[in-house]
Amino acid sequence: MSQFEIEKPLKQFSTFGIGGPARFFTEAQEVEALQDLMRYCHVQKLPFFVLGKGSNVLFDDRGFDGLVILNKITFCQFEWPIVHVGAGYSFSLLGSQTARKGWAGLEFASGIPGSVGGAVYMNAGASGSETADVLMEATFVNETGELEVLSRDQIGFSYRTSVFQKRKGVIASAKFLLHPSEEARKKQLGIIDYRTRTQPYSDKSAGCVFRNPGGEFSAGALIQQCGLKGKRIGGAEVSPMHANFIVNKEGATAGDVLALAEFVKNEVKEKTGVDLEMEIRCVPRNHV
Repeated sequence: MSQFEIEKPLKQFSTFGIGGPARFFTEAQEVEALQDLMRYCHVQKLPFFVLGKGSNVLFDDRGFDGLVILNKITFCQFEWPIVHVGAGYSFSLLGSQTARKGWAGLEFASGIPGSVGGAVYMNAGASGSETADVLMEATFVNETGELEVLSRDQIGFSYRTSVFQKRKGVIASAKFLLHPSEEARKKQLGIIDYRTRTQPYSDKSAGCVFRNPGGEFSAGALIQQCGLKGKRIGGAEVSPMHANFIVNKEGATAGDVLALAEFVKNEVKEKTGVDLEMEIRCVPRNHV
């Protein structure tokens, strides 16, 4: 098992650029390494957090009092019509690569700045599609280090939710079932163009802050309706480009982001009656 680094700053692994130090930090490049780490944490009763691209998390300003494992399992095997890919692989890159090959189903992944494992964990989606639409199965290392292969039907997908959010362990890989389409590349490029025009890609953020509540309005539309674009607390700001993004403008802390998110939530509730629910994973210092 690899050696642990001590007091590693987590802000350098977060697209928010926010987070204090991890008590212990390591990388896993093979499934066997993940198994060893899960066994170690289980025996030692050591809290752990598995990190992909750091695009949907907000770390505590005080850091994480446990082991942070950076998932670097990045193999990618194309076996038409199936692609088998490591959980640490870029989800956005996978969407681009499959579309270029004329394989449809993952075009929506282009521009989602997370890992494959993160996409499966959150059932990431955009442009009317989501991960569950094309996932065949996922390989999971449970908290005692055992390998499990779960089919799509066993994963309990719903909107931005999977069974993995209720289990201790780590997603190791995923298989996706795609289909041929001459329009795949065109659709993928259109999605990228739309996102770059409507979302603050040049700013530090963790993607959409709130889940869409369903019904007539999106979370972004509700926040904009309340006149909250540009609202700031400390170094955190509601993006003037897309109201469902909070961006780190000037050395924002996790406290700034959480305070601003709470303010937005309260304003939307008061003015529209809608309860917004956080989509970003907030990782406290003491994580169970």
